[in-house]
Amino acid sequence: MRPIHHPSDLLLAEYAAGSLDEASALIVSAHLALCPHCRRAVADFECIGGALLEQVGGGGFDTQRRGQAVTAISADLSQQPVPRRDLSVADSIEAMIDVYGRGPWRWIGPGVYHRRIDLEDNGVRAFMLRGAPGTELPDHSHSGTELTLVLKGEFSHELGRFGVGDMEAADGGIRHAPRIGNEECICLVAMAGTIRLRGLLGRLIQPFVRL
Repeated sequence: MRPIHHPSDLLLAEYAAGSLDEASALIVSAHLALCPHCRRAVADFECIGGALLEQVGGGGFDTQRRGQAVTAISADLSQQPVPRRDLSVADSIEAMIDVYGRGPWRWIGPGVYHRRIDLEDNGVRAFMLRGAPGTELPDHSHSGTELTLVLKGEFSHELGRFGVGDMEAADGGIRHAPRIGNEECICLVAMAGTIRLRGLLGRLIQPFVRL
């Protein structure tokens, strides 16, 4: 099944321009490996960006400066992780993550585990979450932004169901309590700020959660 929850057009445009922080770019890259629809959208944004650059170049942007701009953009894009064509999609995403290195799985709450990724850029950090089947995460909100991509299994909450390849964008205005489906769920996350846990269980484990 193809993803049904996608990055916003703004996020895809920022990715195409190479202006995303590296942690968010990793999440979008992994989604693109699973989503032909968004791959086409990024290609369109790249074409639009190239056309706009040519127009600017024709209106007083001299050859030297245009060349410098193209070089800078190419350098930014070359830093973004991309799928390897000689690997399966799943193995390609694993290879993207392994570029940065990662720690062991650590318990952070009943049925929930966290895995550090050695990546933080502009205050946005990447990590992985794993939830046991049927686990309901505590009701929570966010002090900053969060991008979550499902790599295995599924979760659901008030805003819908998210399966493999689906990406959710959350911020301080969203409050939810995700519930894991009937199989283990593994997600890749880019987060700025922290999670704000609510309810009795949330208050009990908040001191131990450093997300």
